[in-house]
Amino acid sequence: MLLLQALLFLLILPSHAEDDVTTTEELAPALVPPPKGTCAGWMAGIPGHPGHNGTPGRDGRDGTPGEKGEKGDAGLLGPKGETGGVGMTGAEGPRGFPGTPGRKGEPGEAAYVYRSAFSVGLETRVTVPNVPIRFTKIFYNQQNHYDGSTGKFYCNIPGLYYFSYHITVYMKDVKVSLFKKDKAVLFTYDQYQEKNVDQASGSVLLHLEVGDQVWLQVYGDGDHNGLYADNVNDSTFTGFLLYHDTN
Repeated sequence: MLLLQALLFLLILPSHAEDDVTTTEELAPALVPPPKGTCAGWMAGIPGHPGHNGTPGRDGRDGTPGEKGEKGDAGLLGPKGETGGVGMTGAEGPRGFPGTPGRKGEPGEAAYVYRSAFSVGLETRVTVPNVPIRFTKIFYNQQNHYDGSTGKFYCNIPGLYYFSYHITVYMKDVKVSLFKKDKAVLFTYDQYQEKNVDQASGSVLLHLEVGDQVWLQVYGDGDHNGLYADNVNDSTFTGFLLYHDTN
């Protein structure tokens, strides 16, 4: 500040020297310090050092909410949650329309058909009791399960069989029995009427095992062997398998 005053003093000194010569001592008391405040017309001084930062001010008030932004991209798929409990069963819906028929399946293997049957007739009059009656007239015996030489049927397929016989009675009474494994299981008796031809018959269902034998024979003595057959009268014996065992 003193340097500035000195420079100003030198600038104004020549004009005063022409009018009146004054000593430095005289002028010194006349110097007036510059006024405080704004120095109008005065030269600027050297810049001072920057001051320290002030304390932070208080937070301002919240601004008004902005407009809603655009929808962001979907986030990553989270882990699978635990299985929930079973819900209540809903009401039954309406019945749907029939579907289209499926394709026809491949032909299956044909099931094996078990066959065992015979039908035979009497050719001669029986005179011998207590032995199998030999029916030698063969109507059907394709599987050869009936043996005409013995008069017996031999079981080759286990299962349920049906047996029947139809006998012409003439000249004597008739009493015949159907045997299975040396045991009579069915009896038929017919009393002969003089000068008449009579008929007698019987039938039964039997379960047979392989190897079982079935036949007819006159039961008792020779007084009950009135079985008869000729060109117009037959005595027949028939049997066939109904159901074979599945076990």
